Amino acid sequence: MFGIGTQEIILIVLVVLLFFGGKKIPELMKGLGKGVRSFKDGMNNIEKDVNGSEEVSVNTEKRNNNG
Repeated sequence: MFGIGTQEIILIVLVVLLFFGGKKIPELMKGLGKGVRSFKDGMNNIEKDVNGSEEVSVNTEKRNNNG
């Protein structure tokens, strides 16, 4: 996992616990999860827009070639 060992992960978790405390961590993770979900939704919307515009241009080309 990116060259991070067990000791480094434990150290990171301990530092996070020291900075934020046990009660704030669920709130932070919830916010992080919402942010990731929002990012994925945005990427999916962009992908749909790009694919939709490609389909429109292909359909327009077909109409121009047939007419």
